[in-house]
Parts: sequence; C-alpha cells; structure tokens
Amino acid sequence: MLRAGGNAVDAAVAAGFAASVAEPALASLGGGGFLLSRPPDGPERLLDFFVDAPGRGRPAGAPSPPLLPVTVRFPGADQVFSAGWASVAVPGCLDGWLHASRTLGRLPLEQVVAPAARLARAGAVLDEAQAALLVLLQDILLLTEEGRSVFAPDGRLLGVGEAVRNPRLADVLDDVARGSVTGFAGLGDALQQGADRAGALVGAEDAAAYAVVEREPLRSSYRGAQLLTNAPPSFGGALVVAALEELAAQPRRDGSPASLVRLADALTRMSERHVAGPQSVRGTTHVSVVDADGGLAAMTLSNGSCSGVFVPGTGVQLNNVMGEADLHPRGFAPTAAGTRIGSMMTPTLLRTADGTRTALGSGGSERIRSAVLCAVSALVDGEASLADAVAAPRLHWDRRVLQVEPGLPAGALAALRAGRQVHEWPARDLYFGGVHAVSRTADGAVHAVGDARRAGVGLVVPPD
Repeated sequence: MLRAGGNAVDAAVAAGFAASVAEPALASLGGGGFLLSRPPDGPERLLDFFVDAPGRGRPAGAPSPPLLPVTVRFPGADQVFSAGWASVAVPGCLDGWLHASRTLGRLPLEQVVAPAARLARAGAVLDEAQAALLVLLQDILLLTEEGRSVFAPDGRLLGVGEAVRNPRLADVLDDVARGSVTGFAGLGDALQQGADRAGALVGAEDAAAYAVVEREPLRSSYRGAQLLTNAPPSFGGALVVAALEELAAQPRRDGSPASLVRLADALTRMSERHVAGPQSVRGTTHVSVVDADGGLAAMTLSNGSCSGVFVPGTGVQLNNVMGEADLHPRGFAPTAAGTRIGSMMTPTLLRTADGTRTALGSGGSERIRSAVLCAVSALVDGEASLADAVAAPRLHWDRRVLQVEPGLPAGALAALRAGRQVHEWPARDLYFGGVHAVSRTADGAVHAVGDARRAGVGLVVPPD
C-alpha cells in the first residue's frame, strides 16, 4: 500500500484484511479492534470498532445456549476456554476498517482489499508461529465443519509450510472490494440463520445497529514526552497512563536494581487496579505504520481465542469475546444489548522531546498493559533505541507472582525477590506480548521493529 502511494491508514487497513487470512487464529472480519491515527496535517483520530454485547431485537432475558467449554493445552498447564455461538459478540472489524478507509485513507477500497482476497483464494503459507497457534487452538478451530474445511481440509490440521485457503472468505472480500457488502450488516441474514439454528442472541439486528465510535484519545505526558492512547470504556490505556504518572514522580530508570523495583511496584499497582480474570494467551495482533509524509497509525485487533463458529457460507470465523473471562471479571452475567465491551488493547502514539514520533501497541491480553508500559518507559527513561526498547526483558505482575523474562542482572533479580514472589522464565515468550513499533525521527529517518516474541516483522519501504 505504501509503494502504491497509500498513507499509514491505507496500509494498516490492508494489513487488517490480510491478517484475517494470514493470522487466522488472531484476526477476523468477525472480531473487533481499535485504530489510533495521526495524519501529518490534521488532528489525531481514535476509532473504536471493538465488539458490542449481542441481543438487540431479542426479548429481555431471552435464553442463550450455554457457553461451550474447550480445553486448550498449554506447555505448562491446561485451561478451559469458552467457545460456541453463546460466546459471540457483535463484530466490529469490518465496519471499522471500512470507516477508516473511507474517512482517513487515500487509496480506492478495491486496491486496499485486493491483497487479502488473493491470499484467501491462493492460500497463505503458515510459518512456525502461526502453525503453533493453530495447534494450540485446534480444539476450538475444528469445532465445526466450516472450521475443519479451512484448517484441516485433508482431515488433519495444517502445519508449517502449508497454505490456509478460504475461498468463501475470498468471495466476501471481493464483495467488500466492489462495494456490494458495506459492513457486517451485509452478512446479517447469514449471521441470523446460524444464530437461529443455535438459539444464540447475536443476529442481523445487532449487525445493522452496530456503529464505529470516534473517541477523543486519552492524552498524557511523561518526562517531556507526549502520549496518546486508547480511551475509556476500554481500560488498558488508562491503566498505562496511571502507571506512568506514578513513575514520573520518581527517579528515571537507569538499569539499577532500585529502578527495576520501582518499575515492578508500578506494574503491581497497575495490575491491582484492574480485577483480572484467569490468565491466558488471547488472539490479539497489532500493526504500526508510519508513511512518507509522517502520518502514523497504530491498530490492535482481536478475535478473542476464537469461537469456532462461522457466519454460514462466508468463511468468516466469529469472536468469542462474550466468553472471555478477563473481559468479564465479575462473571458472565447478561450484559445489556448494544453495550460496547471494554478491552485491554492499547494502541499508542508517542512523541519524545527530540521530536521522534512513535506508533506502538501489543497483543497479549492482560499482559498488553505491562508490555506497553515497559516499552514506553524504556524509550523515554532510558532513551533506548526502538529495537532495544522492544527487546528489553519485560516484567508482568499476574496478581500472584512477578513474571520476569531472562536477561536481568543477578542483583536486580535479588532486589525484585525482596518482598514478592518472582518467576524467571527460561526464554523470551509470547506470553509477554508482542510490541510492534515504528518511529520517525525529526530528520525523517524511519525505524520499524517487529517483536520476535510473536514472530513480528519490521519493514522499511524505500521510496521509489
């Protein structure tokens, strides 16, 4: 998109459509997300296209099928996830990407959507990271015949080097590109058919009433740097801002054991401000873009941990956000239809005192807040390079144990263990999120860093 003359939003939206094919365990037209953009010559814009609670047009108290428990087997433990039609919230990604393209993009929609349609039809080859996610979530992904036709077309789960093909999704993307599908409401009849068969709350009326919300970004400053991030009703950005305000009243991080203890204390209090549910690896992905004019876009997407159910006949897998315990910390009590669900997703824009502008964000469920805080603090406190800030060992307080990546000095670990339980991981891990970031310095130099923890890729496109 950048080579074709598109701006940062064009590139981000195209990446979202492509991710629905190439990262099928993380992104979908049936999920939700947020886009924070800063045009080179206009105000910042925050688009909230996260999911709504379903049930519009249904009688109050209408029954829903039970959540379907599915056991996901992690290397160190088993965890029960909630999937099935009862877990589906009203999708927002398709409406959000179309809104962003129409109001902030530069290229024709057909050009933005075409690469994803080609991928869906020809196939997106699985790398090790994506294949591992399919293995992790296979009991969810293979729940239905639609899922098996995409992820196990020959009766076995696709593996590394094999291509995921989704021709039905390609047809939907073609319809989006030519303008015959202008939002998820265009799939409403098929959605209603699937929901009716399952007795689910979500339906065509939900899709028709869904609206992208433009919000004022949450603004803050930290040691002379200006920060913009996701705003309520989502909670990730507010938690990060509160932790930065706490750190700002203390000495800068300098790599000493004492400064790491201060960071750990801030992470602890940040986590305690949010009553979290069970820990898990969630299906979230992020893209950051800077264009030749200096425009920035930070977009975070999620399909939850996938519901395993599809809009019939479309190849579109739906989210399971109504079954995500960490987004419903007080339990799965009925939520009023149309309520925008809160999220930990924290797309962020940062301008440091030297004029460098950075877009960043992360996947990782409740670890998003810790990943973003650690990266921002490293960039501002330690004046680290973008690559070093992303690669630096991270900490996360899980409300019981301080989880620590390897690489900290022995003295720092000893200081962290004073007064708290610490678990040092043997290697960097996707548990700690994936901060994908780009920056543009005051003299126009561009840097792009993909987090290796989540097989991230950073690419600088040279001008023609």
